[in-house]
Amino acid sequence: MSIDKFEGKATHYEKGRPSYPAEVIAYLKALVHEDAVIADIGAGTGKLTELMAQVGFEVFAVEPNGDMYAQLQKTLTNYPKASTILGTSEMTTLEVKSIDMITVAQALHWFDLEKFRAECQRILKPNGWVVALYNNGVGQNGEVAEKASHRLEATHQFFTMPTVKEFEHPITYTRSTWQSYMLSHSYSPVPSDENYEAFVYEINQIFDNESKDGIMHRKLITSVYAQQLD
Repeated sequence: MSIDKFEGKATHYEKGRPSYPAEVIAYLKALVHEDAVIADIGAGTGKLTELMAQVGFEVFAVEPNGDMYAQLQKTLTNYPKASTILGTSEMTTLEVKSIDMITVAQALHWFDLEKFRAECQRILKPNGWVVALYNNGVGQNGEVAEKASHRLEATHQFFTMPTVKEFEHPITYTRSTWQSYMLSHSYSPVPSDENYEAFVYEINQIFDNESKDGIMHRKLITSVYAQQLD
């Protein structure tokens, strides 16, 4: 699992990255019993973890990056059934056969998939679920944007016979949240980079071109891949 790609970007990630539709959480909730134990692996700042904790699940959030982990701990402060673990997708430190569902939001493509599969088999209870979620941009034809190809490849490689569901997820950005969204990516420059100012200028130009009355609208599709591992 890549650990350093998001160093120094946790604040932007928390502020700018979209959450997940209520319909997605209802779908995940329906897959397991109400006392299910969830492991959210590659949890980031807790975008999905918090939603799972809000509906009452016991959740273990596993994140390897120190910057993201610090924000994750803040996010989950008020959820007594949510715990944080500084660990990786290959070594979660969770107990054998202790988990009913593993969730991976926006992160599967960063994992060593074979080692992650072995860890899933180690920590999942019999017939436990593995679920991968992605918020993907929508192209002009209404289909998932081309730049999501690495995500599609990862889900294709990991899952054998998943149930795939898609949920419409329209979102809005202010200039500030749009800047944070664009600065939260693995490829985004940090202030010390020589191309930082040019990057910020470019994303501001995008906002100026697409926004109206200080608000920019974007369409997303939340793709959910779910499969039970035996």
